[in-house]
Amino acid sequence: MESDDYTYTLAMSDREIEDALREGEVGVLSLATDGDAYAIPVAYHYADRTVFFRLGEHDGSEKMQFVESTDEACFVHYDYESEMESTSIMVRGPLTRVPDAEAPDRVDIDDAYVSLRVFGEPIEELEPRLYRLDVAEWSGRKTAE
Repeated sequence: MESDDYTYTLAMSDREIEDALREGEVGVLSLATDGDAYAIPVAYHYADRTVFFRLGEHDGSEKMQFVESTDEACFVHYDYESEMESTSIMVRGPLTRVPDAEAPDRVDIDDAYVSLRVFGEPIEELEPRLYRLDVAEWSGRKTAE
């Protein structure tokens, strides 16, 4: 394959990955079951090698069917300021629901996340739930200087 346009990238250190995740707000959560893939844009919050997601549950949700049947999830956070300033981070690990008794209160959750995006579901039927992805492995790339 020929191309005249390349941008070199370098591996990010664990510290750089943590800093970028801490500063970020959105990414893509990828789920899979029985050979089928499902990826969704999500808001997140990062703390202590754990990525937290606030997902809206409702009856018949395809997303929740994938959440329940995914053994290991993959999350991608990326940032593109310019061709010479970009990062991409991939995180893998188990995805589990945070029990309501252990979840922060609604005000703290609302302060930690951008507003919950709703795609056609009646809001009164939507129940926000907190999920966590515990980091089993991660990798990050940044634009070379």
